[in-house]
Amino acid sequence: MSRSELLEQIYTIVSRIPEGRVTTYGRVAKMTDGATARMVGRAMGQLPDGHGLPWHRVVNASLKVTEHGGAVRQREQLRAEGVAFDARGRINAELLWP
Repeated sequence: MSRSELLEQIYTIVSRIPEGRVTTYGRVAKMTDGATARMVGRAMGQLPDGHGLPWHRVVNASLKVTEHGGAVRQREQLRAEGVAFDARGRINAELLWP
């Protein structure tokens, strides 16, 4: 599978994450034909401005927002969708999709 086909799979999966829910880089990877969690993370980081994908709904395996340049914005967007964080910054596993 080509890199562009793999990216298309990743982006299609991410586009389906419902509002108020989250999934992990690893879960997205398992739904593809060969991506790794790291590849999914890189794909999220390479999105162009104005893309419209709900990238903010993809979190790490600890159900936390990975610290990166957009982490504050990611948390804000998740909170705006009703996603709450516990005292350690984790999201309730009941919000995992699928």
